[in-house]
Amino acid sequence: MRVFHCDHCGQLLFFENVQCVRCGRTLAYAPELHTLTSLDFGQDGLWRSKSGRTFRLCGNYAKYNVCNWAIGKDDDNSLCRSCRLTRTIPNLSRSGNDRLWYKLEVAKRRLLYTLDHLDLELDPGLQFEFLEDVLTGHKQGVITVNIVEADDAERTKRRIELNEPYRTLLGHFRHESGHFFWERLIANSDRLEPFRELFGDERADYAAALARHYDQRATGWQNGYVSAYATMHPWEDWAETWAHYLHMVDTLETAAACGISIEPRRTDEPTLTSVPNPVVDELVSFERMMDGWGTITYVLNNLNRGLGNDDAYPFILSTTSIEKLRFVHDTIAASRGR
Repeated sequence: MRVFHCDHCGQLLFFENVQCVRCGRTLAYAPELHTLTSLDFGQDGLWRSKSGRTFRLCGNYAKYNVCNWAIGKDDDNSLCRSCRLTRTIPNLSRSGNDRLWYKLEVAKRRLLYTLDHLDLELDPGLQFEFLEDVLTGHKQGVITVNIVEADDAERTKRRIELNEPYRTLLGHFRHESGHFFWERLIANSDRLEPFRELFGDERADYAAALARHYDQRATGWQNGYVSAYATMHPWEDWAETWAHYLHMVDTLETAAACGISIEPRRTDEPTLTSVPNPVVDELVSFERMMDGWGTITYVLNNLNRGLGNDDAYPFILSTTSIEKLRFVHDTIAASRGR
């Protein structure tokens, strides 16, 4: 994620902000401009940016306060591009579901930001459903998320019960988007056979693999997978690896945007004079990404431990896992026409 500033007063902003704390102006993310913009309300009922562009606020911004995106004045849709992808929202008659819906939409918008900056096409096909008492998953372009995953306490409980080192709402969105893009970028393409050589044959019985996974807990998975769940089936291995790659892209972009450099006093400690930004620099090599990633996560975990928290990045990548991440990197690069 890039760093944003109010274009009226220069105040530092975050992607989710709706109001500048310094000048008080309304803020909205304009996806066509890839930026947060400050807005002034006009007598004609439209919102104007400092540059003179005219917008309307997404209907879910104005009515429910679960969105902070703007719509160009010539766009006839009442909802922004992100909210239009949600075809089923939580049952708002139930107390607390509005809060969960907000968190779901925040995670979805962060996913869309990264996908947009990697030039990955979403339309037509991608949709979201936010439901209760369902399994989170993907089927034929529809990503279904159990809204309980937006409850921090419940999600932590599930992470502990399943003995998972990492479980986040954004991670779910990134994982399920991997299934969507497997169908877009791998199935019926010249990358299918290389995929099978590295990840395995996806034609293996999925239901049987799922039952086996929960009946027999995976051991030794660190030698070839980014997570225990990735051992279940080649589709899940791909989706877990895809999500991991998006974690890397977003974190590296953020670190680069913040101007981070790491120059320790000792020469034998991890050093990083410039963070590789795979969003800004389309030609950044996978090797340079991995070099930067190792140093960034080393510092990130040390900072977390200093706050008394668990490691923010509880992973150790094997040679095989790195080759799978390279495959994701190359697949995305090929889709961008590089």
